[in-house]
Amino acid sequence: MPDTTDGKTLTAPGPVVGETVAPGPESGPAPAKARSLWSDAWHDLRRQPMFLVSAALILLLLVISFWPGLFTSASPRHADLANHYLQKPNWGNFFAPDWLGYDGQGRSIYARIVYGARASLTVGIGVTVLVTLLGTLVGMLAGYFGGWADTILSRITDIFFGIPFLLGALVVLTTFEERTVWVVILALAFLGWTQIARVARGAVITIKQADYVVAAKALGASTTRILLKHILPNALAPIIVVATIALGGYIAAEATLSFLGVGLAEPTVSWGGDVSTGREQLRNAPFVLIVPSVMVSITVLSFLMFGDAVRNALDPKLR
Repeated sequence: MPDTTDGKTLTAPGPVVGETVAPGPESGPAPAKARSLWSDAWHDLRRQPMFLVSAALILLLLVISFWPGLFTSASPRHADLANHYLQKPNWGNFFAPDWLGYDGQGRSIYARIVYGARASLTVGIGVTVLVTLLGTLVGMLAGYFGGWADTILSRITDIFFGIPFLLGALVVLTTFEERTVWVVILALAFLGWTQIARVARGAVITIKQADYVVAAKALGASTTRILLKHILPNALAPIIVVATIALGGYIAAEATLSFLGVGLAEPTVSWGGDVSTGREQLRNAPFVLIVPSVMVSITVLSFLMFGDAVRNALDPKLR
């Protein structure tokens, strides 16, 4: 009811004509902030068992490769033919030098497994970094400039793509007398950048037609700024997927080359080299061959599972 005072009716003052009335606070919840591609992918990855298992295995392998002394005090090069020639595994003595037995030279297989992780992961990660940098650079230049630049770079890519990967690496490595870790990395990277170059080229061709790239060109942005600030961040997703999946393949390639005798050589401890020496005792002591082979398979499988999980999270079509 209206209030009255001294016979006068008092009413609440209304809004003045032409006055803007500010809206009151909304009673509903605030709208959720839109997630970016990377945050959305991380949100999905944390809920994928395949990603969690593979990431845990890769993290364990990295810890072993960086700090092998935490897992064994035995030397991988110490040989005792008199006492440990093809000694069978002692499954009850976990993480001891004789846990996985001894090879034909009396060396602890467990110690060689632990110290061999460093060489395999170093080669796999090193090759992946180099092929990603080189392939991305070639693909971006070919896709962005087009014309004669695209023609020349694409033909060079096709030439390298036509060389069989393992056969070409075998030929290149046989020309070196000393095959260290970095020699193997450079040889594999020299032949392995073509796939990422093709992926980067296709992504750049699609992205350079986007409105924000056209607007940046109209505003006078330099080519370097457009490539680094606008095109590269949006082309990284498919490149990272291909590089992650290929990492396991490079580890397998290093093991294969070491098995053939043209990869890492002594004194470098390598799982592929141990597989090569273990084949001589396949009938008498199969564990000498089986243990390093299983480690190579687990490592490659971990990176393949990790790459598949990343691909499923970054590719909206696979959701």
